[in-house]
Amino acid sequence: MDVHIGVTDTPKEIDIELAPDADSASVKEEIEAALTGKQPVLWLTDRRGRMVAVPSQKIAYIEVGAEAGDRRIGFVN
Repeated sequence: MDVHIGVTDTPKEIDIELAPDADSASVKEEIEAALTGKQPVLWLTDRRGRMVAVPSQKIAYIEVGAEAGDRRIGFVN
């Protein structure tokens, strides 16, 4: 599962690829808690075990999508 986080005051976004066994329901709960102000920091762990922290006040948007394993580059028949 891929998570893209837009941060205020910067044009870049944070891209995190979560572990394949990540529970989408619990990830959604963590995101909602951060966006509603119940958590001051959103903590997510990527597929390699690295932890990423984003201050809840700096979150502009969050996009959650399927794993990017099927991306293709170039010409495909």
